[in-house]
Amino acid sequence: MRGRPLRLYHYPGFGLVTLLCMVILYAPMLVVAIYSFNAIRSITVWGGFSLAWYLKAVGNPVIQAAALNSLTVALAAASTATVMATAAAIALVRGRALRERNLAFALINLPLMVPEIITAVATLVFFLAIGFRLGLGTVILAHIVFCIPFAYLPISARLEGIEPWYEEAARDLYATGWQAFRHVLLPLLFPGILAGFMLAFIISLDDFIITSFVAGPGATTLPLAIYGMVRTGFTPEINAVSTMMLGVSILFVTASWVIGRRGREGGGAKP
Repeated sequence: MRGRPLRLYHYPGFGLVTLLCMVILYAPMLVVAIYSFNAIRSITVWGGFSLAWYLKAVGNPVIQAAALNSLTVALAAASTATVMATAAAIALVRGRALRERNLAFALINLPLMVPEIITAVATLVFFLAIGFRLGLGTVILAHIVFCIPFAYLPISARLEGIEPWYEEAARDLYATGWQAFRHVLLPLLFPGILAGFMLAFIISLDDFIITSFVAGPGATTLPLAIYGMVRTGFTPEINAVSTMMLGVSILFVTASWVIGRRGREGGGAKP
């Protein structure tokens, strides 16, 4: 018994509890997705299959503008956060031993531990204190801050799996530090960088709480637009938009996980 791995699913009732948790988590999403194809306006009575609400949602100017804002914010925030997270990971993992390394790691991951509402209020107060006008720029800056830890985690995990021998061998062959980074470390690290970017992108795309606090006129993102539509009346059009966002989220999170896993298993990080 001592050498056997612990298998929780062998415990009586564990499978039932797991199934119940899965139903509670995902059944509402499944209902939303199903009724997004409803042919009638009702969100509780099935009236046949139709794509009309998807066509209406795609052709809605409000949703189009909000989707463009969301993509702009997500691309800018994820790109900047990924660059900063990559630099931080290299400094903490590959840099010289720092006495304050644990403190730096805690500061980078602080947005993951602080309640999002606290971050939103603090960010809003900061922008108002320095006289920064609320708008799309403040949304991007706020998203960059809380996206950094999401990008940092897969990048640092990938970097810790890459032995420093490759860079040392490049330096022995008279490569400069930049050349060793560009031609050796960066290709090996790229799966982690891509996984971190995709994770940060979808986190930014789906954010509502912080965005609702720091968004100004003309900075309505897709989650804010959905919230505004819900307040005026729930329709299958909202189900359609929510289902499309859910599909994009699942796609990006799954791709991020697959890329990160393949990078760890077959990236040639270890001899």
